[in-house]
Amino acid sequence: METFNQDPKPGRLVLPLVLIGMIATTYTFVNRVATNNDLDLSVNEEVVVIEDEEATEDTTTTTSTTTTTLPGEVVSYLEEIQGEKLQSDELGQKVLEANERWDDELVSYQEAKDEFGKFIEDAEQFQSTVNEPGPPNTFANLVTSHEELKVLAGLIYEDTKELLEGLTSSDTGERRSAALESFNDNLAQFQQKIDEIIASATSS
Repeated sequence: METFNQDPKPGRLVLPLVLIGMIATTYTFVNRVATNNDLDLSVNEEVVVIEDEEATEDTTTTTSTTTTTLPGEVVSYLEEIQGEKLQSDELGQKVLEANERWDDELVSYQEAKDEFGKFIEDAEQFQSTVNEPGPPNTFANLVTSHEELKVLAGLIYEDTKELLEGLTSSDTGERRSAALESFNDNLAQFQQKIDEIIASATSS
């Protein structure tokens, strides 16, 4: 008695098994190759960012400078009082050094009297220099300011006379010390006034 196969096409079952086996073999092979060679099989996503550049405008500011030319007679006057400021510096330094030499007993009484007497002559000459010629009469503000310089120069002259009086005084130096303080104060005011005059004239 013959036994008949109920499936007329038995190859239908074999083919899927063969395909599954091939897929499994391929997967195993690929993973083994990747593992042995340290291959990265991950998918990298590259993100491209596009930036919009905004155009910036540079604004250039132009500053104009106006130069004022001083009249020749004003320039000459400013140079004159600048020279007088230097003279006042020299006079002040001489008085200070002479006073210190006397305090430190480095000179005799007669030598100190001679030095202090010479300061009176220097201060008198300094006062005459400041008084003339002065600024041009057409510039009222300079004329007014110069009058203040003349007053201060006169006070400086009087201070030098008082310094000698203090030296020859019978006190213990108080009068001379007060005269020196007044001298230094008036000298400083004189120099400051010159700076103010020059600054005002050159900035206007």
